[in-house]
Amino acid sequence: MNPYEELANAIVLQAVKDYRLHEDEKELASIERFFRSDWFSVLTSINPEILITKLRKEKVCYEY
Repeated sequence: MNPYEELANAIVLQAVKDYRLHEDEKELASIERFFRSDWFSVLTSINPEILITKLRKEKVCYEY
């Protein structure tokens, strides 16, 4: 993996970690906007809607 791919992966992974850690709805909405952004699609081929759905399900599971 080249350094640019590593950087792109690190940016996406940090956004996922941030989403998992935050409880503030405004912050979560901001991260979801990033996931749906053109910039995100440049960084990765991950489907943002599937990612958001999985992260939301994680949050629901952890609340109980």
